Amino acid sequence: MATNGDGVSENGRSKRFRNTAGSTGHHDDGDDTSDGTGEDYDAGSDDYGAYDEETVGYASGEDYFFNDDCNGEETWVTSVVDDCDRRRRQERVVVVLTEDDVRRRQDEVTAKVAEILSFPAGFAAAVLRHCGWDAGRVEDQWFSDDRRVRGAVGLPPTDGAVPVPTALSAAEAPCGICFTRHPAGQMRSAACRAHFYCGECWRGYIAAAVGEGGARCLSLRCPEPACAAAVVRELVDAAAGAADRSRYARFALQSFVEGGAGHRIKWCPGPGCTRAVELAAGGADADADVFCDCRHGFCWRCGEEAHRPVSCETVRAWLEKNSSFSETANWVLANTKPCPSCRRPMEKDQGCMHMTCPPPCGHQFCWVCLDPWDRHRGCVGFRPDGDEEDAAADPGSQEKVAADLSRRRLASASDRYLYHYERWVANFSSLESVFRDMAELEGSEIERIAAVAGLPETEFGFLTRAYEVVAGGRRVLKWAHAYGYYLDPGRDAARRGLLEDLLDQANAWLERLHASAELERRETFCSSAEPAVIREVLLGYYKGRVENLTAVTRTFLGNLVKAFESDDLPKLSH
Repeated sequence: MATNGDGVSENGRSKRFRNTAGSTGHHDDGDDTSDGTGEDYDAGSDDYGAYDEETVGYASGEDYFFNDDCNGEETWVTSVVDDCDRRRRQERVVVVLTEDDVRRRQDEVTAKVAEILSFPAGFAAAVLRHCGWDAGRVEDQWFSDDRRVRGAVGLPPTDGAVPVPTALSAAEAPCGICFTRHPAGQMRSAACRAHFYCGECWRGYIAAAVGEGGARCLSLRCPEPACAAAVVRELVDAAAGAADRSRYARFALQSFVEGGAGHRIKWCPGPGCTRAVELAAGGADADADVFCDCRHGFCWRCGEEAHRPVSCETVRAWLEKNSSFSETANWVLANTKPCPSCRRPMEKDQGCMHMTCPPPCGHQFCWVCLDPWDRHRGCVGFRPDGDEEDAAADPGSQEKVAADLSRRRLASASDRYLYHYERWVANFSSLESVFRDMAELEGSEIERIAAVAGLPETEFGFLTRAYEVVAGGRRVLKWAHAYGYYLDPGRDAARRGLLEDLLDQANAWLERLHASAELERRETFCSSAEPAVIREVLLGYYKGRVENLTAVTRTFLGNLVKAFESDDLPKLSH
């Protein structure tokens, strides 16, 4: 059965692969395009490699779908690694708000409560802060026991009259703080209308409270120790200096977001971002990685960087471990290499490349290529499988040695940590690089290449989609390595093998896509060819290649996510 360039059969049916328990996967970049059933699979280019049923064979008889349709049913694929579906899915549950949007929300709920209770806005805001900015709770608590609420927020009894936030002195009197006499109308009081202070003393009093932070200044009371009358927004605006008014307004806005129980808004924790994200009614927070317009994603539940499909508990444990070991790990990675025999880290302190591991190991090897010294031939060429001649002469022995080294390596917890930490950091750095490239692409690069090709900018949306898949993929791989560290090499050997197989496949296709979107783009649109040639020849080939790679990469990343969301890679206890 033939397939189209996106890996979907001509009759519209997605390729499906099923694994039986105990099977193992492999990844092959060779030329074989059989899918194991006699059917050919074509990813759109011979350069993409091939995969078959064994490539995606996984435990427990799970089905792993290969559906490259962005509108397909397999939302577990697109919800994590494909921004087009992520944005459509998020639009239903998430709203990104600017500071002005948040302020409008705050003003709306404040005005609503002020109207219900017939209060000035400052008192309404005080009551709302007490009730977690939940208008429903305000009504319940106020109409069930208003005297208790008044006492909690510092609202004096008014005998039915409308309370006033501040009042001016009606006659000449001394300031209650500095004792300087002031004429009528030159001093102010809080809602108590009994204790009056001059403008300079009010400015100093409010400035001291604002300097202590939001909780102190938002719960400020009359300077008279025996008086509990609240100092509310109207009094601050009338008496404080400009800088203190601004800081008070900032604290009030923060309290609306950070202290609110009646709504679901959180500040975006992205560096330098001032936006907030609102989870709309009906949006489940248990599985919600949300994304701000600044491209930063974070977990709604724990507030850490977006880490789906890894659990919050795994992320918390990993970050705690990094806080204790990351500096050591960075030094070890930069200054040592593991002995090829016993895997102990070794530091090179002399000029010679001939290294000897201390007793009891005693293994001698080359610092550069790690080959045994007795068979060292000068670090010529890269031989990923060890000595080619020996491997050819006795492949069984070489496989046994490699397997033994692998078992010993995984048995070392510190070595395993360094292995996963290095890859966690590498994917983090790559993700930062992707964000920089995306900013450049959307800032001026698309405009430039559109001018080179003589086409409108809308024709190059496939590049943005490719980068979005790369960004999502880097994030998934990053946290999958954190998860991998906690899989016990002995007890979880089968699951660890599944994870490593999925990681290898996803990473291989991700690297292809990233290289195509970045390096090949520069080669294609920096050539000296005529615009007509670029438009009619090069662009068609390049666009098809990137779109196919985007679809296939999304599929393999989806398989990795699928394993986490099924029972194949269960949540860990820490």
